[in-house]
Amino acid sequence: MKGGRKRVLVTGGAGFLGSHLCDRLIEQGNDVLCLDNFYTGTKDNISHLLGNPYFELLRHDVTFPIYLEVDEIYNMACPASPIHYQRDPVATTKTSVHGAINMLGLAKRVGARILQASTSEVYGDPEVHPQTEDYRGCVNPIGPRACYDEGKRCAETLFFDYHRQHKVEIRVARIFNTYGPRMHPDDGRVVSNFVMQALRGESITLYGDGMQTRSFCFVDDLLAGLMKLMASDVTGPINIGNPREMTVKELAEMVVKMTGSKSDIVYRPLPADDPMQRQPNITLAKKHLDWEPKIPLELGLEKTIAYFSKFVE
Repeated sequence: MKGGRKRVLVTGGAGFLGSHLCDRLIEQGNDVLCLDNFYTGTKDNISHLLGNPYFELLRHDVTFPIYLEVDEIYNMACPASPIHYQRDPVATTKTSVHGAINMLGLAKRVGARILQASTSEVYGDPEVHPQTEDYRGCVNPIGPRACYDEGKRCAETLFFDYHRQHKVEIRVARIFNTYGPRMHPDDGRVVSNFVMQALRGESITLYGDGMQTRSFCFVDDLLAGLMKLMASDVTGPINIGNPREMTVKELAEMVVKMTGSKSDIVYRPLPADDPMQRQPNITLAKKHLDWEPKIPLELGLEKTIAYFSKFVE
C-alpha cells in the first residue's frame, strides 16, 4: 500500500461490471489499475476516468502473464454473454483458465488478496432450486455453453488449490444475472435484448415458452456485495444475486409496459443447455456479509432503459 492508498487491479475493467467497479474503487480513494484487452469491454465505459491521476488503463490480455505491484485483484475478465463467449469458445476457456493461473500467480508473488468473479453458470441447468453454494451443479461438459460454464468451474478449482497449496488469500463470488447501464446493447442477454427490441419497436424474442425463470440483480447492488466480500474474511464461494424470481415472459411484458412500446412477443426454439431455473439462495451473503439487494427491479429497469435509449435513433 503506497501513500495510504490501496493499489487495486481490476481485470476486465472496461467491461460492464468492471467499469462500474473501477468507479467505486476510485470513489473509495484507491489507486486503480484497469486491465482489459477490449474484446467486449469499451473505452467508452471508462473514458470519464482517464484524466484521474489515480486511474491507469492498460491494454493487456489476462491469458498472458503480467508483472505488477498491487494489493488487491478483482479478476473480472471474461466474456459473459452467450453471443460473446460462444464467438470464440477456445479463447473463452483460455480467459477463465489461463487468466486464473496468471492472476493467481501474480497474487502469490506479491501477497495480494484476489477475488474471482465466478458465475451462477457453474450450477448449469440446476436440479436444486433455489441454488445454494454446496450444490455441485448439472453441467454439460461438451455443450455449446461449456466453454464458459466449465471454464469458470475450473477457475474456481484453481483458486481453491492455490489457497490450499500456496496460502493465497482468495475470495470467490458466484454472480447471478446482473443488469444495468453499460451493458452491451447487442450482447444477447435478456434484459438488453428486450429493452433494445422494445425501444426499436421490434418484436420481443422469447426462447422456448418463456416460462424459464431468472433473478435479476441491479449492478449497484451486485458491486456492493463484491466489495463487501473482498473486505471480509469469507473465502466463499458465495452467491451474489437477487432472489426475486420471475419468468422471462414476465420480464418481457414489464419492459414493453415501461417503454410504452407497441412490440409484440414472438417465440423461438430454446437454445441448447439453456437453464430452466435460476435463483440464488443468498443466506450466506446475508449472514456473513450483511448483504442483500436493495434496488427494486422496476427502478433498475428505469435506469437501464434510460441508458439504452441513447442507442436508439
